[in-house]
Amino acid sequence: MRVLIFHGYLLDGTGSNVYNARLAAALVELGHEVHLLSQDRHPERQPFVDAIGDWDGGALRVREVERPAGERLADERLSAGRAADGRAADERAAGAGPGRCTVYRPDLGGLLPVYVADRYEGIEARTFAQCSEAEIARYIDRNVAAVGEVLELAGAQVALANHLVMGPVILARALNGAIPYAVKVHGSALEYTVKPEPERFLGFAREGLASAAAVLVGSTHTAASLWQALGDPELARRTRLGPPGVDVARFGPREPGPAAAGLRALAARVRAAAGESADDVSPAPTAPDGEGGAFACDALAAASALQRLDPERDVLVAFVGKLIVSKGVDLLVAAWPLVLERVPAARLVVVGFGAYRDGLERLRAALIDGELEAAREIALAGRALEGESEPARPLRHLLAFLDGLEGVERERYLEAARGLDEQLLLTGRLDHEELADLLPACEAVVVPSTFPEAFGMVAAEAAACGALPISAAHSGLAEVSTVLARAVPEPAADWLSFAIDDHTVTALAAALIGWLQADAELRARTRAGLVATARERWSWEGVARGVIAAAQGDLDALAKP
Repeated sequence: MRVLIFHGYLLDGTGSNVYNARLAAALVELGHEVHLLSQDRHPERQPFVDAIGDWDGGALRVREVERPAGERLADERLSAGRAADGRAADERAAGAGPGRCTVYRPDLGGLLPVYVADRYEGIEARTFAQCSEAEIARYIDRNVAAVGEVLELAGAQVALANHLVMGPVILARALNGAIPYAVKVHGSALEYTVKPEPERFLGFAREGLASAAAVLVGSTHTAASLWQALGDPELARRTRLGPPGVDVARFGPREPGPAAAGLRALAARVRAAAGESADDVSPAPTAPDGEGGAFACDALAAASALQRLDPERDVLVAFVGKLIVSKGVDLLVAAWPLVLERVPAARLVVVGFGAYRDGLERLRAALIDGELEAAREIALAGRALEGESEPARPLRHLLAFLDGLEGVERERYLEAARGLDEQLLLTGRLDHEELADLLPACEAVVVPSTFPEAFGMVAAEAAACGALPISAAHSGLAEVSTVLARAVPEPAADWLSFAIDDHTVTALAAALIGWLQADAELRARTRAGLVATARERWSWEGVARGVIAAAQGDLDALAKP
């Protein structure tokens, strides 16, 4: 089948970028022909991409990607790992054959509207809220023209739009009923753009969803939030669950020896990419990420941080996500001295980049120096440290914890906090594929978001690797935790989640300590349950089949929220 996908952003990193890259790869694996529109300037780096199209010269030009024999996704050596999905293997054996993917990059005239502040190579990225009506109209019109041209060229049979705005309205206008399409709602557009400014963006959302055959959401929480925001009683009838998947061929458990070797190999690859010798293990600066500040990828700093990790000595715990206040990483940093009091070998690895990197560095430094008043000032500043011009909104849960430290408890905390200098490392950004060599070396992965999440993608990937995902007990995160809780022993089920309130810091620390001090037998049983559940419930081939069914309007084939 010929499938058109409008994404409009990148094909690596986090969230919807990873979703679309892995979805396209799975569709190719299942024998489909994919035509994907994005703003990625290096799609040839993705092994599933066969051709690239752009309008850089004024007219659409498509060129083949030249690859050495054996380096396409459909080659047998890369397909072998998919045998875990027997149905996918059967489909290929039945003659579906290797698929094909062409990635197109529309010419947007220099401006890319985004949901959360970020930087993109070769184009200005500005939040939708910061764009004028004329700029948004021009963005939509240029993409509509590009989709129309690709549709005529490719002869697509079904389509998928990503994000509540502006992907669906772009497809609705460009397709004009020619072929059916589905919409995949990711949480960012809904929560960061449409809900805060419904007077500007709700009309676009309604227009885009009106003619969609189905609307996919990552969780029941997102469905409820969507229905409330749209105010359309008919929408629930077409809404179905469509969470992301896990590449279980890449993300899987490893014994301690192979896990340590994988981590060392990752550090060497990242350092080599930075043009440095793998033997150079000088300490990593935990300064801002290279050129471009907090938004850039400093490969040398990342490699140096990774080379300081030793899973045969350290008890590793990871955070993976954007360094923005809504991800709750401040709460995890504040909890870490409590963990170090009980588990001195515990080492926290913070993977990510974003506007709160400087604020996080300042919080870490204040705790190391025992300057609780300075830490309070950081908590009081809140999102202002992300560069927001709005009045400061304090991080009240962090503030409540700091204000509650008294007497002997306070002194013990400050003594343990000195260990943050060595026991908390910031790697900066790592590519999504690189996480497959980090997560199996970790005992746990923490997802402390304070803002609603459509799905717990990081938690699902951690589970597939046998690392306990410890997540905030809300939105799509809670739905992942609920599924996993049914597959693990009772004590471990209690450690899977924690509430977001004024006691979050201590609750999070308690969950980590409980897991890290659990006996070997309990940990082994828990890991087995996590891995088995991730493989059974979340695979990309299943996601791909669900997208095809949704685009065709086969609602009976999909689960209801």
